[in-house]
Amino acid sequence: MLRTIALAIWALASLSCRGQDAGTALAGTLDGGVYTSPTGAFKMQVPVLAALGGVVHDTDNVVTFRDGYGLQISVGAFAHDATQKWELSTRGTKDYLIYFFGTYVLPDFRRFCPATRIESAGYAPDLMDGCLFTYILMPGGTMFESPPVFGQGFPAIPPVAKRGNMVFVRNGFTFVISSELSERVTEGSHYSMTTAQENALLRSRLVDVAKKMVFLAPVQQK
Repeated sequence: MLRTIALAIWALASLSCRGQDAGTALAGTLDGGVYTSPTGAFKMQVPVLAALGGVVHDTDNVVTFRDGYGLQISVGAFAHDATQKWELSTRGTKDYLIYFFGTYVLPDFRRFCPATRIESAGYAPDLMDGCLFTYILMPGGTMFESPPVFGQGFPAIPPVAKRGNMVFVRNGFTFVISSELSERVTEGSHYSMTTAQENALLRSRLVDVAKKMVFLAPVQQK
């Protein structure tokens, strides 16, 4: 299951690019603008508006929110099995998050964009009881073209997408929040952000998402 993290992110984001069918069923629940994950790991106010082209797609582990104005956010929640519990207990939070991203998330991104690389990363010990931020560059990996480009096809020189990822642990789940910096693609020749500005903006967006999440304690088995 863990090896499908990026696959789910890309599949859902790609589906969102094509629009949401009226009959598309969610694995989680959507009530009064609040999305609750099917695992019961979290709930949150939907960060996109239907009136602005906002769509929601999910699987059992990942939900993607997207609108027509350059917002695309994916939230994954992955329950710890015995292996993950052992890795966390033996490595500690920081090394576990580095291990998790490098072992499960990054390889899946590279399946779609083989040239994907980590531009930078940093650990914030005082945020979410310890969280890892990674910023990755993906030549041809933007979700803001129609159809999406995954390192092949057109244009002749595909744009280099940039994604921010926030990884942390809460209540027996590893969470991965991921978002593409759409401005890098949509603003074309007018784009002028520095790397530091890009990272600050992505980090701010990811933290804003995390702050909107309500983490639900797992149900105790009788």
